[in-house]
Amino acid sequence: MRIAQVAPLTEAIPPKLYGGTERVVHWLTEELVALGHDVTLFASGDSTTSAKLVATWPRALRLDGSVRDANALHMVMLEQVRRRCDDEEFDLLHFHLDYYPWSLFRRQPTPYLTTLHGRLDLPEHQPVFSTFSDVPVVSISDSQRRPVPKANWIHTIHHGLPADLLTPLARKLEYLAVLGRIAPEKGVDRAIRIAIRAGIPLKIAAKVDCTDRDYFDQVIEPMLHHPLIEFIGEIGDQQKSEFLSGALGLLLPLAWPEPFGLVMIESMACGTPVIAYNRGSVPEIIETGLTGFIVEDETSAVAAVHQLADLDRSAIRARFEERFTARRMALDYLAAYRGLVARTAPPRISLVPAE
Repeated sequence: MRIAQVAPLTEAIPPKLYGGTERVVHWLTEELVALGHDVTLFASGDSTTSAKLVATWPRALRLDGSVRDANALHMVMLEQVRRRCDDEEFDLLHFHLDYYPWSLFRRQPTPYLTTLHGRLDLPEHQPVFSTFSDVPVVSISDSQRRPVPKANWIHTIHHGLPADLLTPLARKLEYLAVLGRIAPEKGVDRAIRIAIRAGIPLKIAAKVDCTDRDYFDQVIEPMLHHPLIEFIGEIGDQQKSEFLSGALGLLLPLAWPEPFGLVMIESMACGTPVIAYNRGSVPEIIETGLTGFIVEDETSAVAAVHQLADLDRSAIRARFEERFTARRMALDYLAAYRGLVARTAPPRISLVPAE
């Protein structure tokens, strides 16, 4: 198939450091190319890919201080994609830009779908999905669908990552871990309290976005002075296997309906169990007593910390390989692509008269 992957310009593909959506786009693109498909990636110019790269802007926008209006460049990219559709360059378009492409691309014939990577429970989302109720969309968890049941859901496809990207390493298990992003919805303050109550060191490897700076300064930074707490900062994929392999478990005490939670399968890839609050996608990802524990509050999380040693880390890795590899994700998307192309293909006209 001739497939266009249209990615956000915010981060490079793959991102240099943090960037969940951009990582997924990279892994999917590479797997599709490996499976023999003709893939064109629309992304920032500092992206690295085995697909054909079409660069709208030379650098990822988060790392380019000269850009103040990211929407302008995304509009340019969408127009680049649309013009290529006029020449029938693609069999299918796959967008990762939320609802931005919908108005433009429902007015052209090339089949397309959108993977929705974020939360959908805000009131302003309701008129969007009512207006574009025919647009085909993919959810990254079943729980993500609940606020907008009338959307044109065609599949739920869980994320996957390359089987050899993160692997278990022989490390002494000495601490609990937080990985990803420091934000109120991620519950990092709760993770700190859980670790302190359990009496176990906590290492926090996470970035702080500008929008979350007040939360970090006012809530998290004062808690970092406790002797059990260590703030490492943002890390890349190269450091994650070592970081996660040394952890007794990953803490994810969520305060929002997590659409997926990539850190959960990153942890599982290293054989490290997860303790997560029962929010959003968590029950679809974590299997209690096998890959971690699903808890309701800080007290039950502390109790779960003391059960982490009972879990088989090799079984956690095996479960990751069964459920959450990039190859499985790519095959699921190919099935979705083919189904969509088949449904939107013009009917064949028979030249043989009916009897």
